[in-house]
Amino acid sequence: MSESAAPPALRADSIGVSFAGLRALDSVDLTVTRGSIVGLIGPNGSGKTTLLNVLSGVLAPTQGRVLLADRDVTGWPAHRFAEAGVARTFQNIRLFGQLTVLENVEVGAALNPAHWRGSALRAAARAILAETGLLEVADRRGNALPYGTRRRVEIARALGAKPTFLLLDEPAAGTNEAESDELRELIAALRRKYDLGILVVEHDLRLILRLADRITVLNEGRQIASGSGQEVSEDAAVREAYLGRREAAEELVSP
Repeated sequence: MSESAAPPALRADSIGVSFAGLRALDSVDLTVTRGSIVGLIGPNGSGKTTLLNVLSGVLAPTQGRVLLADRDVTGWPAHRFAEAGVARTFQNIRLFGQLTVLENVEVGAALNPAHWRGSALRAAARAILAETGLLEVADRRGNALPYGTRRRVEIARALGAKPTFLLLDEPAAGTNEAESDELRELIAALRRKYDLGILVVEHDLRLILRLADRITVLNEGRQIASGSGQEVSEDAAVREAYLGRREAAEELVSP
């Protein structure tokens, strides 16, 4: 790639999704460029996880395209997205509870097209645990870990596949303020180390405003705002979506 060429991107182009006549997403656009962190926020039921599912191959859109490095990958199954460099975590933790932390991360590493095996696979998994601060719990079973630690293990497992794009579905859910700050530092460090494009779906606005380069806001399946943290936080439609029309109006006119 030449120095003037744009970095690769994962892009949602006018994505729409319908379930039995219900419009879950309506003409949503979103771009995650390699090396950037994009926040995706919105009230409950706004379509955030649905969009993440489309961008990772879990769900095929009924309208629009998904582009990966300018290649149309719309409708690809999830395993092809993973092989092409798109990894994700889930809102509901999906660790293998009876496996150790190390074994969970080995599962992620085995998805890499290099097909690590044996001692090389284990060494790669241990290196990821060291980078994510989890080496000391490598031999503990997934179902024996505190909630916040299990969230971090999910991120470590996703990193095992050496992705170009990392999609995180509410990684701070259930964490306290200190754990949220540690998570923010980890995500920022992973972006720097691996030059990842990262999409973070979150309800923790404090984390998103301090972490994301740009933020996209959904409400009732529609994109209502996109921009910097300051631009989004000052947007009247965003305030109304979160606070309600009356409260938002009162806040906007207050001194």
